[in-house]
Amino acid sequence: MEKLELLIREAKKAMKRAIAPYSNFRVGVSVLARNRIYTGCNIENPSLMLSECAERVALLKALSEGEKQIKSILIISSDGDYCYPCGSCRQLIYEFAPDADIYIASSKGIKKYNINELLPYGFRREGDED
Repeated sequence: MEKLELLIREAKKAMKRAIAPYSNFRVGVSVLARNRIYTGCNIENPSLMLSECAERVALLKALSEGEKQIKSILIISSDGDYCYPCGSCRQLIYEFAPDADIYIASSKGIKKYNINELLPYGFRREGDED
């Protein structure tokens, strides 16, 4: 199976597990690192500040399992439109998956980006690589 087809399939499975009782907006993400796929879904909380984005869930799962090189990230949502990562998720990707291909899937197709296109002036600590 082609890489993108597999990432879409896994992200759709994750999206079905989303806990979104307040917005009913479900997001699924698949992250490819080396030869393993990690998935995540959004998880809402009545205190919205405690909610988690699907991108963060998937990326943090990969990082917590010791992954160092993230190859691809695919994002899909229940409304069928393009669903871009929020600013916090973009910053996390910028820091921990700077070379990843980022795919945004919708019922209209798939768009491919790199993090510098989505976050052109991301925060870096002084002394970090540009």
